[in-house]
Amino acid sequence: QEAGAKAEPDPKPKATGTKREEFLAQTVHSRRAGASVPFGELTLEDVRGRADELRAAVGFGPTARVAPVARAWRELTMAMEQGQVGTVKELDPEALSEIAPRLWVVPPGGSLL
Repeated sequence: QEAGAKAEPDPKPKATGTKREEFLAQTVHSRRAGASVPFGELTLEDVRGRADELRAAVGFGPTARVAPVARAWRELTMAMEQGQVGTVKELDPEALSEIAPRLWVVPPGGSLL
């Protein structure tokens, strides 16, 4: 990088430090619990269920946009299995930081509104 040149912002911010804690605290619906729970409290069963649900929703036209999100939830499932963890918050921070932006727990732009 040239002297005086501005650094380009990271297009895919990672869930690290305080941002990681905020990300893990975001509430998402858990079918198992029948209520909204913090993302970090989701179990492997919850994550696997969400991945399956999203995969089933993928189709043609507008629903094709769900495919990358469904794939990210499947990657989260595999990372949890490989790490042998019971909840998302127990997952290796580096592994989670790679997957987190693609899960849409916090939508691009940072808000549902």
